[in-house]
Amino acid sequence: MKKQWWHTKTAYQIYPKSFYDSNGDGIGDLQGIISKLDYLKYLGIDIIWLSPIYISPLADQGYDIADYYDIDPRFGTMEDMDQLLREAKKRDMYVLMDLVVNHCSDEHIWFKKACEDPDGRYGKYFYIETVKPGEKLPCNWRSYFGGPVWEKLPGHEDKYYLHVFHKKQPDLNWENPLLREEVYKMVNWWLDRGLAGFRIDAIINIKKALPFKDYPADREDGLARIDQMLHEAKGVGVFLGELRDRCFAPHKAFTVGEVFNEKPEELPDFIGDNGYFSSMFDFEETVFGSSPDGWHKNLDITPDDYRDCVFRTQKKIGDIAFISNIIENHDEPRGVSRYLPEGQRDDASKKLLATVYFLVKGLPWIYQGQELGMENTSFAGIEEVDDIASVNAYQVSLSQGVSVEEALGFVGKYSRDNARTPFQWSAEANAGFTEGIPWLKLNPNYTSINLADQQEDPDSVFNYYRALIALRKNPEYCDTLVYGDFEPFLEDSHDLMAYYRSNRESGQRILVLGNFSTSSRSIPLSFTVQKILLNNIPGNVPEIDEKTGTLRLEACQALVLLM
Repeated sequence: MKKQWWHTKTAYQIYPKSFYDSNGDGIGDLQGIISKLDYLKYLGIDIIWLSPIYISPLADQGYDIADYYDIDPRFGTMEDMDQLLREAKKRDMYVLMDLVVNHCSDEHIWFKKACEDPDGRYGKYFYIETVKPGEKLPCNWRSYFGGPVWEKLPGHEDKYYLHVFHKKQPDLNWENPLLREEVYKMVNWWLDRGLAGFRIDAIINIKKALPFKDYPADREDGLARIDQMLHEAKGVGVFLGELRDRCFAPHKAFTVGEVFNEKPEELPDFIGDNGYFSSMFDFEETVFGSSPDGWHKNLDITPDDYRDCVFRTQKKIGDIAFISNIIENHDEPRGVSRYLPEGQRDDASKKLLATVYFLVKGLPWIYQGQELGMENTSFAGIEEVDDIASVNAYQVSLSQGVSVEEALGFVGKYSRDNARTPFQWSAEANAGFTEGIPWLKLNPNYTSINLADQQEDPDSVFNYYRALIALRKNPEYCDTLVYGDFEPFLEDSHDLMAYYRSNRESGQRILVLGNFSTSSRSIPLSFTVQKILLNNIPGNVPEIDEKTGTLRLEACQALVLLM
């Protein structure tokens, strides 16, 4: 694996609509982001990924793009975007945008022209099929948001278009070289403008298994999960290699892919030294326990499950590439509410989770508010939920006999809205996010979990994240924590996540320990402790018994030790 400039960095995802509102309209915006760049620099952030800010009707919160070349007025102007790029550069920060090219919006000019002439040039930018009255649809795939993937083409009684997501997100036909040229032109336009790269959305979906065919139905609706098709789709690498060669490689762009269903043998192709992308996110723990039958059938993830998922990825990746590590993003509930057992979500436990995920091998990502330990919110009724995926999941649960109360509980547990509530800047009105009415209901706990309070508290979750970032960048330990080998330690111990990061050249060895148990425990040590680099419970110095070679690890304690 070749060393890259971004390996030593820390990345941060901004959900612009919920980050900071500069003009009082209740929606976060680009000027709000610009005003908080110094905050992000103070935290230790180097790379910023912005969720979509392109012109969009927001059927799927911006992932339905109506114009790839302009900024939605809700967020600002292209001048604001250029200013953000300039201001970030002054601070040695890099800006990524979301690249959403599996689909566009049905309000995009390409789709409007396709509706006018389905057999013309733009009709071939999409998957449009003729279905006469009485005939069955081309296939029985279920969209990610529920219902069939086929929708009647506006203005045509016998034409249907494919959408694997929302019906307002028609899929782009990557088999068409003319469509691919349009995509490459747009990507290069942004990179030429000063963008450092992209996070690539839902990219595996660009390759369909053709010709269309039915798969065995897996619910009473007679439809089949889309991933059955994805398992059979071959050749996505041809498209991704072309995208890399035509756009990313010439610009030396940093890219991180949202990739599911990749096979272990394909890892070098995706993120090796000449991979399609610089990196991709680890979703092993994210998808753990998910059920195709609905949220009400999901399994909870235990600390042991979480450890096993992380370790599985680390072993799989090895020295092939650099994975991107997360505990949450805009598509997931809050990490502390998901991976910490109920009743164990105090500051010590939040710091524990931060420690064990942040220091494994790979690029650490922080999602906005994660550095405060922001938690899942609550919903009084489904009418308070904005996320279309959550509304669909709620309806699926009801259709399978789950009570309204239980179905709403599952929404509260898994909804994407949990991560999309406004950033909690202070305990003041609207959490200091806006002077207007927030577009999405605030988490009511902002009076006790907010940046203003935590900045003043040296033992806060926020200041612990600063310490974690600083430790990983510290020249004394950087080579070990960034490039050192990953070695599991006491891998079969219940409620314990422990591993070494070891530098082959210098011999430096750092031990990371995380006790998820509510009881203290003794840890047998193979090496002597030279120095405590980080302790999530600063007033609790670990006891080391030199005679037995054991260390006393307190309940919910995390330690980073130089051995």
